[in-house]
Amino acid sequence: MISLAGKAALVTGGSRGIGAATVKLFAQAGADVVFSYRTDKEAARQVEQEAAKQGTRVEAMQADLKVAENSRKLVDFTVERLGRIDILVANSGVWNADDLPIEKMTERQWDDMIRVNLKSVYAAIHFTVPKMIAQGSGRIVALSSTAGQRGESLHSHYAASKGGVISFVKALSTELARYKILVNGVAPGWVDTDMSKPVLATKAGRKFALGQIPLGRPATAEEIAGPILFLASDLATFITGEILNVNGGSVLCG
Repeated sequence: MISLAGKAALVTGGSRGIGAATVKLFAQAGADVVFSYRTDKEAARQVEQEAAKQGTRVEAMQADLKVAENSRKLVDFTVERLGRIDILVANSGVWNADDLPIEKMTERQWDDMIRVNLKSVYAAIHFTVPKMIAQGSGRIVALSSTAGQRGESLHSHYAASKGGVISFVKALSTELARYKILVNGVAPGWVDTDMSKPVLATKAGRKFALGQIPLGRPATAEEIAGPILFLASDLATFITGEILNVNGGSVLCG
């Protein structure tokens, strides 16, 4: 029912987890896709090959998005390969399972988290928006988290970065509406990916995480990719500035 045929998409952080699931689902829906990866070339190659089986163009580019200039290179690469960017999914992000009290958090730890989770979202959007303005339309979906909605004790830098994404989405939705660019966010809770494996792989960690989820299990990466696809599709032509909560009922907010 959902088709992205003829669309060109850029997905940041597409070699694993939610990003990889999004690349594959977009390709299945008919989109041509460029995605970035930071270090794991083999994982990126596997996603590239699997997604390309759908018959669309899928290409990976290595880019450390902690450096804003690399986002410009990624956007330019996407336009060079695909001719345009109809959809941007700002997914690249990190999380550290180790507890970090604020009084022990160093400036470098704070800066690294904000640089990856918030500044990289800014940079990807900053360099993509002029392309979308010139085209007269576009879709932007940024990944936040339940941590950005309710906070996360001992991971305050992560919560702040993801809360920043939410505010950024809402600000841009009104700023870019006149250009027919729709800006929305997706806020997952616990997802069964490599990023959350350090918690979900332990008995105590899994009990802690699942105890917060009324549905009693973490999401799959594909269950987050589906809502991203929806927001990028023609089923969401009158939605902008929204944060779509995909958390199994763990955070109930409008």
